Amino acid sequence: MYDVKETLHLVKLAQDGDESAKEKLLNENSPLIKSVIKRYLDKGIEYDDLFQLGSLGFLKAITNFKEEFGVKFSTYAVPMIAGEVKRFIRDNGIIKVSRSVKTLNMQINKFINEYINEFDKSPNIETIAKKFNISMQEVVYAMESGQKIVSLSDVINGDNENKNVCVIDKIEEYNMDNDMNMFLIYKEIKKLSIRDQKIIMLRYFRDMTQKEIADLLGVSQVQVSRLENKIIEKLKAKVQ
Repeated sequence: MYDVKETLHLVKLAQDGDESAKEKLLNENSPLIKSVIKRYLDKGIEYDDLFQLGSLGFLKAITNFKEEFGVKFSTYAVPMIAGEVKRFIRDNGIIKVSRSVKTLNMQINKFINEYINEFDKSPNIETIAKKFNISMQEVVYAMESGQKIVSLSDVINGDNENKNVCVIDKIEEYNMDNDMNMFLIYKEIKKLSIRDQKIIMLRYFRDMTQKEIADLLGVSQVQVSRLENKIIEKLKAKVQ
């Protein structure tokens, strides 16, 4: 393996148009690419196609990398490799979900509709979990299985003052490339409390309004709004 200094040297050469340096980087880092694409072997994509997608992401990492990012080139390359695969999956709708999870998702949706008709409000996650005798995490997973894959840069439905918003709109003034920011955001989201993760997931990954989240969690919309703003400020402080 090349050491850090030699890797940076090769990256600079490749960015200046040296194809042999680019090929050396690609060959030397093929184990890294393979380790990343392993996560997506169950998504219905051929291994060779996954490797090609991963390699494309790696080449984009070479093009966009800057030492000012303050991270190792390999650290920067990982989310770029994964991002290329995820974009392909998202754009082509390729994702496998087990039949049992799909069935559970349909049963939950039916229960939610019946609950709304009877009580004029949505059941919260705890209520759904008790109904089906499963954990709240299983409820969220089943409900997520019916949703399309989205990006943090996708537009979602806003509230009264924000008709169209997304995470990238709210976490502004980046100093680095978009893919690197997304990597940092995902990393910081995982550090949040379960409650805060749930709010972000429902708000930005399930395209739900603050009112819908409030009904689901059994709290007021004002509480959700305040919590969301605090979470966004916390994420913003971490990635800037």
